[in-house]
Amino acid sequence: MSYVDYEKAKKLGEKAMKAATAVGKSPNPAVLDELLVGARIRGEVNLGLVNIPLDRVVGTANVGRSSSFACNFMPILEKETEFAQKWSTLCDAHMEEGIHDPVKVYEYLNYYYVVEGNKRVSVLKYFDAVSIPAMVTRKIPLKTDDPEIRIYYEFMDFYRKTGVNFIWFSKEGNFQKLLEETGTDTTAPELTWTDEQVQNLTSAYYKFSKVYEDLDGKELTELTTGDAFLALITVYDYDTVLEMTGAQIKEATTKMWEEFLMLNQDTEVTVAMDPPETKKPLLKRVLGNSEPKKSRPLNIAFIYDRDPSTSDWLYAHELGRNHIKEVFGDKVTTLKITTADTEEKTVEAMEELIEKEGTKVIFTTTSQQIDASLKVAVAHPEVKVLNCSLNTGHRYIRTYYARLYEAKFLSGMLAGILTKTNRIGYLADYPIYGITANINAFAIGARMVNPEVEVRLEWTTKKDEISREALYQRFYRDGIDYISDQDMITPRHASRKFGMYRLTDLQPVNIAMPVVNWGVLYERLIRMVIDGAWEKTDTPTDDKAINYWWGLSSGVIDVILSEKVPSATARLVELMKQMIISDQFAPFSGDLKDQTGEVKCTVGHSLPIEEIMTMNWLVDNVTGEIPVAESLKEKARSIVELKGVRKDEDEDPGSC
Repeated sequence: MSYVDYEKAKKLGEKAMKAATAVGKSPNPAVLDELLVGARIRGEVNLGLVNIPLDRVVGTANVGRSSSFACNFMPILEKETEFAQKWSTLCDAHMEEGIHDPVKVYEYLNYYYVVEGNKRVSVLKYFDAVSIPAMVTRKIPLKTDDPEIRIYYEFMDFYRKTGVNFIWFSKEGNFQKLLEETGTDTTAPELTWTDEQVQNLTSAYYKFSKVYEDLDGKELTELTTGDAFLALITVYDYDTVLEMTGAQIKEATTKMWEEFLMLNQDTEVTVAMDPPETKKPLLKRVLGNSEPKKSRPLNIAFIYDRDPSTSDWLYAHELGRNHIKEVFGDKVTTLKITTADTEEKTVEAMEELIEKEGTKVIFTTTSQQIDASLKVAVAHPEVKVLNCSLNTGHRYIRTYYARLYEAKFLSGMLAGILTKTNRIGYLADYPIYGITANINAFAIGARMVNPEVEVRLEWTTKKDEISREALYQRFYRDGIDYISDQDMITPRHASRKFGMYRLTDLQPVNIAMPVVNWGVLYERLIRMVIDGAWEKTDTPTDDKAINYWWGLSSGVIDVILSEKVPSATARLVELMKQMIISDQFAPFSGDLKDQTGEVKCTVGHSLPIEEIMTMNWLVDNVTGEIPVAESLKEKARSIVELKGVRKDEDEDPGSC
């Protein structure tokens, strides 16, 4: 009998028990009966015979057998016991012909707890087996807002479609993202993976998990192997990873290690609220630039997904590109791509710019281009890649955005002062990070000067929404006299309806225009590169992402007032602007409540910047709601699924 193997397994068990005890954890396997005390179970479902991953078998169904094993399921009883004899006999049988009889388990939150077959599990874990056949009964918890429960419900839906049970994520949305990254048509009404799809994922995942474990990935305790695998296929493409050898996966994983370190931190993005101070080297300050040394111009590229003249958003960025051409002259050259409307085209364009044009700085101007930006940045660490998005954490790229909510607050103040009806309209497009803050800041500003004011919110991207012109007419009929609309004109479709204006039955009367001076932002970022301050503004460790989010104090944000604004009112707006710039006043401070009456902030306090970035609620003087992705037009839906502040209405994954 395999008493030698039993002794080795027993030593592994004793070692695991000591390690667990040292950090205050249970030295024995978890007991499901104990875990379920106080838990609310919706029901049980028999999943039948399933191959289950052994690394997710973590405990026993009841306390009876748990004392025979260490927390890693290695045996701990003395070798003279009957238990040891049976374990050793089972070990011999496995080495001769393998263990084929299924065990019986409960599954709860995608972990497995053994009812019958503890020793079979122990022996196979000792031999580092990947899976074991099992008769599985799933215990389904009642759905709550607990993140783990929400992720589990996403897993059940994923399992129903794929039959895959060996992968797990630490954040919501990743099971859906995995389906998208693997090329799955998620719009299919009855989605079911084929055996080939399951085999492909299994092969790629376990090749990666072996490499990841060899590189001590298990030390990144806040990051699941599934999290890391998803990050890998996001950068390198799933089909490419399927064709990789173990050595190629190791090379790719090593290149991405800083990304894994950052993801493991599970911290908020490092937000730079103001541009860093950049100083010339001392020698240059003393001697001046009387004999400037000629050098190659810095080659900078801007990536657009369409012609900027067709989009108010892109047109503002194109004005920024023209600004840096004027500011830096022959120190820089700028190129633009206007056809990067897919991830593949974006990657292709960026690769060509780097290889053929020698581009050293690339700005991608929409949040949809984030994955393409990351792919290229990992492959070309010598190139500085920046993406225009908010609350996006990636180590290999930096992101930038503008705190437009500060100007929206001032614009809201102005509307609150001027309204005769106490009814103001607000037209928004995409319910994504940053936009909700703009809406709320506008409403807060209006109410600060007019406690009776109501802000009517409408979304122009809802698939069942009426036309813009019909919305204007409805606003006018409902007594809404001022509207906050798109912030920049669209050159190809020029209109007076932009900024904040008074609504009339004829032409609108423009009152104020909150603006983003992207040129100022681009100028400051490029100066950091030219002056050699880029690396100095990096974070002290290699596991943080940087998001530049600059506002009024940096000159990136401003609000332009019409001559029709009374001079005394204009002075008040200017005073508040200066108070925000000097940090004497914060728009999101004081008594703030959402539409349900829940207190979000109290007198004497301000909301943390992270909460402003990610807010998914509306203040109580706003009428309207934040739409889910399903209610939006197709183009808007893709943006919201990536950066939306509100999850879709939850689906019941059904019986499995």
